Amino acid sequence: MKIGIVGLAKSGKTTIFNALTRSEAEVADYSSGKVEPNVAVVDVDDPRVPVLSEMYEPRRTICATIDFIDFAGVTRSDGSGDLFSGPAMSLVKTSDALAVVVRNFAHDTLDSTYGPPDPVREAEEVFAELLLSDLVVTETRLERIAADHKKGRKSAESSAEEAVLLRIKSGLEADAAIASLDLTADQLRTIAGFQFLTAKPAIVIVNSGEDNFGASPEVIESLGAAHPVIEFAGAFEMELSRLEDEEEAVAFLSDLGIEESARGRLTRLAYKSVGLISFFTVGKDEVRAWTLHDGETAVEAAGTIHSDLARGFIRAECFSYQDLVDAGNEAGVRSAGAFRLEGKEYRVKDGDILNIRFSV
Repeated sequence: MKIGIVGLAKSGKTTIFNALTRSEAEVADYSSGKVEPNVAVVDVDDPRVPVLSEMYEPRRTICATIDFIDFAGVTRSDGSGDLFSGPAMSLVKTSDALAVVVRNFAHDTLDSTYGPPDPVREAEEVFAELLLSDLVVTETRLERIAADHKKGRKSAESSAEEAVLLRIKSGLEADAAIASLDLTADQLRTIAGFQFLTAKPAIVIVNSGEDNFGASPEVIESLGAAHPVIEFAGAFEMELSRLEDEEEAVAFLSDLGIEESARGRLTRLAYKSVGLISFFTVGKDEVRAWTLHDGETAVEAAGTIHSDLARGFIRAECFSYQDLVDAGNEAGVRSAGAFRLEGKEYRVKDGDILNIRFSV
C-alpha cells in the first residue's frame, strides 16, 4: 500500500514523514522549492507476526509493508498561499490513499509568513485543490469524447464513460468527492485509469505542538465530520522516533498520553479507512504477512502471493491466527476441528492463515 502525505507548504508533512519512517529528510522553516518526494518503505507493526515467528522458528520473517511518500507543497506564483505543483499532482495519483497534514502548532516564522495555524481552513483548501484537479481531468476527457462522437466515433463503451464522467462532473461542481458518489463496480472500473484524487480514501493528520497536543477537540470534531482524523505531536514524535532506546521513547510518549507509535496509529487507521486486512503464510522456511482488501477471495489471496497459485488454484487450507494461538500448534487446530478447506469464492478474513493447494 502507498500512502501519499500531502498538504500546504510548512504544514509539517516532512516532520510527519520522518516520525512515521524514522527517516532524516530535511525539515526547514522556509520552502526549498523541492518537488521530488521523499519515499520510505516501512514494516507494518503487527503483533501477530512475531508470535507466529516464535511458534514456527522460520529461516526468515517478512512483515507487510507500507510505502510512505512525502509530497512537497509549493507556493502559488502570486504569493497568496500554497498548493501542489503540476508534477507533484501526477505523482500523488500513484498513491492508494492520501494523508492530508494540517498545521496546528504555533511557530514565529511560519505565523508571520502564513498567518496563525488554522487546520480547518487548511484542510478545506487542500481538498478544494484535489477537487479542482479531478474536475480539470474530467472536463478535458469529456471534451475529447464529445469531439469523437461528432466525428462518428461513438460506441457503447464511450457512451458509458461519458455518462459516468458527467455524473462525476456534476458531483465535483457541487464540492462532492468522487468517493462519496456511490458509483457501481462497473463505473469504478470505467474510470480506474484516471486515478482520480478524490476517489482515494483520505485521512486528515492534525499536526499539533507538544504544548497543545490533545487540546483541540473542536478541531478534531470539525474535521472528523468528513474524514477520519488522527492527531500527532509531529516534531515531538519525530525526535522520539530517532531514539535508539525504544523503552525510553515509549515512556516519553506515555507522558504525553500517547500509547502507540505514530506509525502504528496511522497504520491501523489507514487499514480501516482503505478497507485492508492481513493474512499469513507460515512454515519453517518463512512466516509472512500479506495485505488484501477486505472481502476479497481465496483465489485473489493466492494471486497476491504468486500469479501461478491463482491460475492453478485448487483449494486453500485455512485456519485462523486465534485458533492457532488457542490450540498451541497446528495439530491442536486439527484436533479442535478448526482446520478447513476453502474454495475459490471463500472471503478471506483478517488473521487467516492460508496454504494454497494448486496445480499448474
